[in-house]
Formats: sequence, structure tokens, C-alpha cells
Amino acid sequence: MASRKRRLQGDNGKPCKLAKTDRPPVHRHVAALILARGGSKGIPLKNIKMLAGVPLIGWVLRAAVDSEMFDSIWVSTDHTDIENVAIAWGAKVHRRSPEVSKDSSTSLETIQEFVTSHPEVDVVCNIQATAPCLHPFHLKEALQMITQHGFDSVFSVVRRHQFRWQEIKKGSGELTKPFNLDPANRPRRQDWNGELCENGSFYFTTRDLIINKGLLQGGKVAYYEMLPEYSVDIDVDIDWPVAEQRVLRYGYFGRVTPEVVRLMFCRVSGCLTDGQIFVSKSGAEMVSFNIRDITGIRMLQEEKVEVVLLTSTEDPVVQAPADNLAKSLGCQVVQVGGEPMDDLLPMVEKRELQWKDVAYMGNDKPDVKVLNLAGLSAVPSDAPVVAINAAKYTCHSLGGKGAMREFAEHIVLQKQKAKSQMNQDRIDNSSF
Repeated sequence: MASRKRRLQGDNGKPCKLAKTDRPPVHRHVAALILARGGSKGIPLKNIKMLAGVPLIGWVLRAAVDSEMFDSIWVSTDHTDIENVAIAWGAKVHRRSPEVSKDSSTSLETIQEFVTSHPEVDVVCNIQATAPCLHPFHLKEALQMITQHGFDSVFSVVRRHQFRWQEIKKGSGELTKPFNLDPANRPRRQDWNGELCENGSFYFTTRDLIINKGLLQGGKVAYYEMLPEYSVDIDVDIDWPVAEQRVLRYGYFGRVTPEVVRLMFCRVSGCLTDGQIFVSKSGAEMVSFNIRDITGIRMLQEEKVEVVLLTSTEDPVVQAPADNLAKSLGCQVVQVGGEPMDDLLPMVEKRELQWKDVAYMGNDKPDVKVLNLAGLSAVPSDAPVVAINAAKYTCHSLGGKGAMREFAEHIVLQKQKAKSQMNQDRIDNSSF
């Protein structure tokens, strides 16, 4: 199973039954809330740092939006840069007060402030920004435990198979003791169920518990078990590369299935070039292309993706080099105006494609509409913020320095994942 739901005891000590009530359900306003303070000590502005081409907070916002389970989705922050990213990814913003923006402020205090400011909210799902492998189905199934089965709070856990020992202070003379095993009868992994540990991905809680009892976990409380491959947490820099590899394999990339991408539009200027113009002794103007980017285009063509290069009337210098490049690659060059959408829409319709079938690589404000609309979209790392916020993937590489190759690899990876039809419910977690 992709997840397991378990029952814990309620306040009366009796098991909580996972049975539907006969009473008609009463709609309650359910809000998703991501806490994203700007003063992270471990990793500065960690919540909007790029992870696998997406701002860290973007992974959980995408899952929350696509779950279609929330009446509102909020980011509580004290930082303008985080606010801008949150809005770009479909969230509303609650500007938290200085009183709950301190290093010593707790999550409960911040959530209490939010709930007090929004009396319409009945249930809050506190989603951790540092859980980038969260999927919509996790949120759907956990919320149903509250809306359909009557629990007051539900939180995510992961099963760990780790033997724990008592910590001993140096020089105390004490001996350590085992917490959860008998050393004389050490169980094999397959003979031991392990233990459930909070993985910090999310906490569903009712308004009453938060305001009146000061609790995030209480009342009729239950846990929602997530598989280890979805349980990723990021606290310090050393966690980042591990999380990036995990999210590329197990992260949620949105509703669009990458394998349907059949058409790729790529800006020449700023994406295939680095913005430099070389002038020869005779006065001729020239630009250069990176062999890695050319290889990336060929990779896409091998995957049966049609590649179309885009030039602009405002940048005539690249027209001749682009024509020569397209001729050698066997692809088309199209000159677009100030609003690329006007020129590209007829091409998409002529091929009887939808925008989810299209990948787009741009690098500036005129590309924003297409970056938003395309199924897969990317910008180089040196693109302006307005383009980065619109793109679904931000490359580590600069324009003309391998960004096209990086995006091509990203597209191919997603196609390979889709073709394998990996069933997340059957993943062998024996290695975790």
C-alpha cells in the first residue's frame, strides 16, 4: 500500500473506530497552512531555495492545490521574497506578526495567530515546507479521516526499523540501556514491525483544539502512515543533495503526464546563447552555441519530441546563426513578436495538440504566459524573477551554458518515469 491508516486511542482511552457516521456531513472550511519564516538559521531562505528546479515551498503548494481538498491555501511568512513565491504558486499570504516571527516562536503560536485572524477556518492542515515528496493523495486520505471518520487531529508518521539506546553523559559512570529491543533476542527486520515516528509532513487539527486547548494533536487523534520514500526532511545543507535525488524519483510533478510532451519551443537568445555578441575584425556580429545544449536538442529529437527554435524581431543578430543551427539539427526556426503566445497558439492547434503536450524554455517577461501554460516549462538560472516564478523548472545552469541540456535531461527523465508506469503502491521499501 502507498500509505497505511492507523487508529489511536481517544481521550476516553477507548479505540477510535474508523466508521462513517450516519449523520449528513456538515461542510467545514478546511485551510492548508505552510509556515515559512524568512529567518532560517540552518539554510538562509531555505523555504524558497531551488530544489530540483522548483522552490522548496513550491513542491508542497503544488500538492496542496492539486489535492482539491482545501477551501483556502495559505503561507504564513514575514518575508517579502517568500510572499512573492507563495503567490506565484497559488497561495494566499498571511503576514505573521513580529511576535511569532522570532527564533523562539513555536509552530503552535504561529498557527494560533493565523486561526484567530481567520475565523472562517474550522480545520487547519499545517503542511511542512520541508516535505517535498508530499503527494495530493496523502492529503486527501488524511483529511478524509477527519471529514468522514470523525477524528479531531491526524498527523503523518513513517515506520522506522532502528534500535534505540539510552544516551549517557560522559563521565557519569552510568551504563547505556536499550529502549526498544532485547539484545539477547535481536529480531530480524522481517520479523519486526518497527516503530512509528512523526515525519513532520503534515498535521491536521480542528480549530477547537488549537484555540481552546492549545494542541495540535489531541481529542480523537489518529496517525496517517506514509512510506519511507515519501518521508523527506531538510534541515541543513547536507540534506539538500539527498533530498534532490529523492524528489526527482518520488516527488509530485503535477497533473500533467510528461510522456505526452511532443513539441518543444526554445528561445534562442538567452537560452541557447549567453547574451554575449562577438564582433569580428571585419565588423561582423556573431554569437556562440554550447555543444551541451545542441546535444540536449538531439536527445529530445531521439525521444520523438519536435523542437522549434524561436527568434525575435528585436534580436536580429541571432537569426542567421539560428537558421544555420536549425539546418544542421533538422528543426524549424520561427520568428515571434513581443507576445509569443500569439505566434505559437496557431502552431499548437495546427498539430492538434494541447498545451499540456508542449514544453517551453524562455528567459524573460514576454515568455511568462507560455511558461505558465505549457505542460513543462523552464528558464535558465540567470533569468529574471518574473520568469522564474512562472516556470515549472529552474535550471542550475546559465543560458548558453548548458541550461537547454539540463532541461532536456529533465524532460527525458520524466518520460522514462512515466513509461515505466511505476506503481507507487508496490514500491519495495526493504532498502529503506
